[in-house]
Amino acid sequence: MNSGRPVFSQLLDFVPMHEFRKCVQRYNGNHRTRSFSCWDQFLCMMFAQLTYRESLRDIEACLRSLRGRLYHMGIRGAVSRSTLADANDKRDWRIYADLAQVLIGLARDLYAGEDLGLDLENTVYAFDSTTIDLCMTLFPWAHFKTRQHAMKIHAMLDLRGKIPTFIRITPARIHDVNIFDEIVPEPGAFYVFDRAYLDFARLYALNMACAFFVTRARKDARFRRIYSHAVDRRTGLICDQTVELVWFYPARSYPTQLRRIKYIDPQSRRRFVFLTNHFQLPALTITQLYRGRWHIELFFKWIKQHLRIKAFYGTSPNAVKTQVWIAICTYVLVAIAKKRLQLPHSLYAILQIFSVTLFEKTPIPQAFLQHEPYIEMDTMQNQLCFLGFLTGQ
Repeated sequence: MNSGRPVFSQLLDFVPMHEFRKCVQRYNGNHRTRSFSCWDQFLCMMFAQLTYRESLRDIEACLRSLRGRLYHMGIRGAVSRSTLADANDKRDWRIYADLAQVLIGLARDLYAGEDLGLDLENTVYAFDSTTIDLCMTLFPWAHFKTRQHAMKIHAMLDLRGKIPTFIRITPARIHDVNIFDEIVPEPGAFYVFDRAYLDFARLYALNMACAFFVTRARKDARFRRIYSHAVDRRTGLICDQTVELVWFYPARSYPTQLRRIKYIDPQSRRRFVFLTNHFQLPALTITQLYRGRWHIELFFKWIKQHLRIKAFYGTSPNAVKTQVWIAICTYVLVAIAKKRLQLPHSLYAILQIFSVTLFEKTPIPQAFLQHEPYIEMDTMQNQLCFLGFLTGQ
């Protein structure tokens, strides 16, 4: 890294510019643009994410105070509140959604060798959604309930590296299970999700695509036991059974056998009933796979706490989606920088250090030398240990 360039500019080296230009051209993003390009918009919004700016006025004031350094940061256009608001409102959000997919592909390659914590070579995905409340007056398009407007972020997380591989932003009235139809099943991969996605027709489609699933059974579900396998009850396992569905419509939707595992969590003493279409893995491994689903809950909590996705700079659907997708780009870009520069710090610590060193002209690794690698007892690990299996709905 060139020590004569700001840290912000060095971070942008991890963005493949040829792919960004393709995304802009695909949606004609710079059409009739005189000075403030899509790249300028992306940099301003990414700056806002990294420094946690509160509003467009805040972004404008900060960047104008650094007018002499904007060129070296890569920002060529004049930064003003109205120009940025118009760009967020009118420029197609899919430009940044496509860029996020490019960055996700790079990040997944980098984290492909990460330890999953299980003796398992398969890819494991956790699928879930989170709801973000919105003002009823400012966001009339996000109607949810009589006295509530909100939107949902649906995401699928690759548990190797905790990289989101699929994201959709919808009004909150869209039920979670409908988004499941947009996923293209990957043969041999595991999909882990809670009972909100329990639909036997969709599970059968996964099964026919040679993909595996792990989920929880509803309390009122009825099964016919075909065979019982021996289990060690000292591990918390109660039973490991091969079953068939009994009720007419579920049985018609899923006409083949399932595996049912009953388990009592030693810490919380809660009882869980898991369903899967994988019959070879040890029963305890299936329970540990479902435990890994908690990582997507922690991912949602992390981006809500450390990125700007709960308060928005614009009120139109395009502005909201643009902001969320650029936040995802920022998250993945920081993950890429962490891996390529071999930084031992947690993503939280890296973001905090970036927020105060963006304009320093020093190589990124050197900027981190004076900071001890604070490993955030991985909010993830702390809570996994503490909450155990408290993940079901």
